[in-house]
Amino acid sequence: VEDTDINISKFTNMELINKFIAAKEIEGCSERTTKYYYATLIKMDSMITKNVTHLTTDDLRMYLTEYQKINNCSKASIDNIRRNLSSFFSWLEEENYILKSPMKRIHKIKTDKVIKETYSDETLELLRDNCNNLRDLAIIDLLSSTGMRVGELVRLNINDIDFENNTINVTKTLTYFRKSSKDDFLGYKISIPKTKSSIRTIPIPDILLNDLKALLESDKKVYGFNTKWFLFGKDDPITNSKVRCHKNSLCKKAGLRQIRIHDFRHSCASLLINNGANITIVAKYLGHTKIDETLNT
Repeated sequence: VEDTDINISKFTNMELINKFIAAKEIEGCSERTTKYYYATLIKMDSMITKNVTHLTTDDLRMYLTEYQKINNCSKASIDNIRRNLSSFFSWLEEENYILKSPMKRIHKIKTDKVIKETYSDETLELLRDNCNNLRDLAIIDLLSSTGMRVGELVRLNINDIDFENNTINVTKTLTYFRKSSKDDFLGYKISIPKTKSSIRTIPIPDILLNDLKALLESDKKVYGFNTKWFLFGKDDPITNSKVRCHKNSLCKKAGLRQIRIHDFRHSCASLLINNGANITIVAKYLGHTKIDETLNT
């Protein structure tokens, strides 16, 4: 069979879904993203009776309409499902499982503009005032000053901080899976987890620099000093959920509404733009690979 041949109905829906998920993992999609794709496609498979290679535009329009009625979900949620389905059917087309994606004529669903949450300078100061240890203060100032992701914060190493140049190296790590070249004892290919990382350097303000110096000096007195240690957690990094617990506790002590971790990221981006930074610079600062990600932050 040549590459240009169309392999209609050669595979079951589940086989095609699993092939698609494997392709996304190899491309470097995060585990959370692939789980979202998988859940969307499994739900579709449970509600249709056709092979996905036989689905038409009308079939998928009807599916989206029925899905919204049954689940009473928002337009934004339906548009997210539409995008996931569009990605799946585009992949089917690229891999020659179908002639043309039936999703091409189903356009973006108009949604109400959501105003992203930010916080005031007064709110940030209240949070800082209620920090009763150097660790929590450093965490709050890192999140608000750099806009880094919580997963990036927890894996910060002591060596990532450059006190001479007032910068910090932030590592973004993606996990993906590739098939091994050898079979396991049951005759199946083994999925081997692999990682790839990118590092961006962020300038840090004096107030954060002072926090980090104070934290390291304090830790040095208690633990000694090891350049291989994580900034938070030493031999093992502090967990994402632990950071959120600390943040929630501070909000409660300060009498504030619960601020999401992403609110720090959005507020940092807003501050950069308000101070004259162009969108390309903000994208690099936040570690985005696409400008669209920055616009939707």
